[in-house]
Amino acid sequence: MAGPPPDGQPAPDDGHLPESALERLGERGFGIYVHVPFCAARCGYCDFNTYTPGELGGAGRTDADSWLDAALAEIDLAGSVLGAAPHGLPRVDTVFVGGGTPTLLPADHLARVLGRIDDVFGLTTGAEVTTEANPESVDPASLAALKAAGFTRISLGMQSARSHVLAVLDRRHTPGRAVQAAQEARAAGFAHVNLDLIYGTPGETHEDWAASLEAVTAAGVDHVSAYALIVEDGTRLARQIARGVLPAPDDDVLADRYLMADAALSATGLHWYEVSNWASDDAARCRHNELYWRSGDWWGVGPGAHSHAGGVRWWNVRHPARYADRLAVKASPAQAREVLEPEDRRVEDVLLRLRLADGLPLTVLDDAGRAAAGQAAADGLLEEAAHREGRAVLTLRGRLLADAVVRALLP
Repeated sequence: MAGPPPDGQPAPDDGHLPESALERLGERGFGIYVHVPFCAARCGYCDFNTYTPGELGGAGRTDADSWLDAALAEIDLAGSVLGAAPHGLPRVDTVFVGGGTPTLLPADHLARVLGRIDDVFGLTTGAEVTTEANPESVDPASLAALKAAGFTRISLGMQSARSHVLAVLDRRHTPGRAVQAAQEARAAGFAHVNLDLIYGTPGETHEDWAASLEAVTAAGVDHVSAYALIVEDGTRLARQIARGVLPAPDDDVLADRYLMADAALSATGLHWYEVSNWASDDAARCRHNELYWRSGDWWGVGPGAHSHAGGVRWWNVRHPARYADRLAVKASPAQAREVLEPEDRRVEDVLLRLRLADGLPLTVLDDAGRAAAGQAAADGLLEEAAHREGRAVLTLRGRLLADAVVRALLP
């Protein structure tokens, strides 16, 4: 994952991890995240660690080649650091290539990264290998090349089926292109295809959202993600809202949009397994994201990427040039890190696992949290039957108020 780094402790230049982290490595699974920081243009709502050609001085392909060399070097570094674990290197259950727009790179670049991961760590049998993509950045030939390289899953940023909504979000693709790209991915042999939606965009009507849901359910994909629009500080969208050019998202409207999504997706055989994600069956779930939600271990490759291993979290320097410079002299690109205390990990378990349809064992909660869970079940926010069986599982109403439920369970 890539995002704004918190404060932390200095990270060692060689990437060395404490013995305690290496001893617990892979207890909850192990994956690799690869961050590709390049985009053709910046979307007005996005605050990810991404760069357009203009922001990088227009160097274009040189930046992509520099990124590739550095990413391969970081994978080698990861193998060296994690190879010191008592039980040796973990094999990789999931790989997720995100960004940015990974598919702006030649398919050969992504194939070489995946090949190096397999060479250094080894992919488990049936490993899930995902790439994100913008609909306009792929075509049948590039999709076939990615499938041949070993990618099993693709996540396409659709966002909306209405052109005026896409325009507010500064998206470049036409309304029908995402569905067409999903069909091309299926034809190329991808086992799993996801379409991403965003709801609550200023100017989006009830009918607009209904049209987006109709389009995505007709696309024949086995996974849909639907996220409420978040207005991030420092983005073009935030400035437009601050100036009164656009209205801010309305919480009641967002709740209505979510209920519409759940009803429409459930009616076509897609069932929620995380608050913002629906899949046709267990095999269609995004196993890499489940690794995050279950507090597993992963190494994040790329500028600004975050990693976690055995209770230690670290994050890389954000700018691609600085990232490449560090690895060129065989130094770790980590900017800083933090060691999570047992209570930190317990709190994160509650924050993340409660979002899952599988829920959270009540044993993870303290006495006050278990009392609050009982009250939440009585209030219709947690499933009563699951609560009697020792688990906290959100109801539909509870999903709408998930943040409030978490706060109640962590008094």
